[in-house]
Amino acid sequence: MKITKEKKSIIAKIIAIILGFGPGIFAIGYTIGTGSVTSMIVAGSKFNMQLLWVLFLSCFFSGILMFAYGNYGLITGETALYGFKKHIKFGKALALLIIVGVTFGQWNSLMGILGISANIIYEILALNFDNLTNFKYETVLTIAILIIVVFYLLMLVGKYSFFEKILVIFVSLMGLSFILSLCFVQPLTTDVIKGLLPTIPNVTGGKMLVAAFVGTTMASATFLSRPLFVKGKGWGIKNLGQQKKDAITAAILIFIISGVIMAVAAGALYYEGKEVTQVLDMANTLEPVAGKWAVSIFFFGALSAGLSSIFPCLLIAPLLIADYQSGTLDTNSKQFRIITAIACLVALIGPAFGANPIEIQILSQVFNVFVLPIVIFGILIMINSKKVMKEYKTNLLVNIGLIASLLFACIISYNGVLALLEYF
Repeated sequence: MKITKEKKSIIAKIIAIILGFGPGIFAIGYTIGTGSVTSMIVAGSKFNMQLLWVLFLSCFFSGILMFAYGNYGLITGETALYGFKKHIKFGKALALLIIVGVTFGQWNSLMGILGISANIIYEILALNFDNLTNFKYETVLTIAILIIVVFYLLMLVGKYSFFEKILVIFVSLMGLSFILSLCFVQPLTTDVIKGLLPTIPNVTGGKMLVAAFVGTTMASATFLSRPLFVKGKGWGIKNLGQQKKDAITAAILIFIISGVIMAVAAGALYYEGKEVTQVLDMANTLEPVAGKWAVSIFFFGALSAGLSSIFPCLLIAPLLIADYQSGTLDTNSKQFRIITAIACLVALIGPAFGANPIEIQILSQVFNVFVLPIVIFGILIMINSKKVMKEYKTNLLVNIGLIASLLFACIISYNGVLALLEYF
């Protein structure tokens, strides 16, 4: 009994550490979802570690943006979009454009996330019930409807904060499973080093994956929600140092977890000449280390990542509107119920048309990059306004980092346009 209690105590301490992490854990929850897992596995299987440099830059700039938005929230006490509307000359139009752009990207992601989650559950059921293979479309669509209905009902009863904490633990376990897998399945060290040198695969789909990487790692929703989360943590101006450490830690963890997933995919699939085109293909990533349990391990990891992404995607539109109005998010309001219901219907479009959820997920991440330059430009103006920041002056290095991230975002957006032209 003593051993059991000690084990429980250790597990309880680990959970307490995870849940005690600052607002950065929400950034990780937003970022390390089905979109990130899909992008990293597809990239690792197709291009080895060649796109590691894109991941590194995305995480580096994400850390700077989380820091900038967090500082703005702590110093001014305002939310981001409300601040844009209040302090920038054309801020109202800018804020509305951001709301439309981010919502469009996140709702597109919902289609891919729901499709992948439903397909994973279908594949598990198909392994045990052979007759289901004749009714794949009907089964996947039914599962998708059940998932989205359950999540809609959970949203209405206001259980988001508790449920997200549980999902954060699952996502952490998913990251741990890939880190353990890396001990058995590894890319060559030289390939990792080469991956830090900027190159874009000169093949069909190369530009698309570069844009998808940035779309999933430098997610605008992560930065825009940062002031809300630091305020929700109860932090104030006295916590500027904590906010800085939290942003840095979040960016580092996002890079490590995402990089490990890519590395495992490269080691397990790329050297074997296997590519990921269907949902079940992604389970093969863990097969060398997990054997027959690969599908089950991937099922729990990817599904928990997907579920942790559904909540933020459903919340993003009402969250941004509340931000714009500088009010609190009321989950009991008629506005909230209508907007989230529309989001649920949009999520079902992919499964309803039987689209390949892998393609939808990658494509949706590309759309996310187009609003990114506006989000960076807005905060760059705000944190350099004496009227807004008063006696607090923004560090020169932070400004250089933000300008560099703006240039990077513009280049990636242009690359995204080229990728979409190639695709369509």
